[in-house]
Amino acid sequence: MRQRPRPCSQQDKLLPRGAQGLPEYDRGACPDHLVTRRQLRAREVSPGGYGPVAILRCAQCRTRPWRSCTHRTRAYLYDLRLARPKRVPTLPQEWALDRAMAARQTCGTCRRRYFHCLPLKTLGSCLECFDGTPADPATYIAPPATHLLAA
Repeated sequence: MRQRPRPCSQQDKLLPRGAQGLPEYDRGACPDHLVTRRQLRAREVSPGGYGPVAILRCAQCRTRPWRSCTHRTRAYLYDLRLARPKRVPTLPQEWALDRAMAARQTCGTCRRRYFHCLPLKTLGSCLECFDGTPADPATYIAPPATHLLAA
């Protein structure tokens, strides 16, 4: 007779504090030089190729200081002293990104370029070309003129 796998009990999920290999800090108690990814982005710097150096514990684990935080709401902390300025893309890189976005935003039927990405894989065109739903003129850029005649 085949045994059914035993469901994970709450005791199996519990880890002692620091078992993940990184020091853990409660909210409001971490040193000033440790910041989250969002704070790095606000300061316009990147982690500089280094991984997280600590874990910011979630609010639920504040009452259990002996246990490691394994919730999704925990945050990884990065050292601000190791951070580097964000890399600025070159002009050819920006052109390549613009061409890639233009391919995702341009309808193949009417050649309008929208300000949002179109469902080209599922529909193959914009909604107006697919089922006749009128598009708001403020959501697209008109295609370039095919002729340059004055009249």
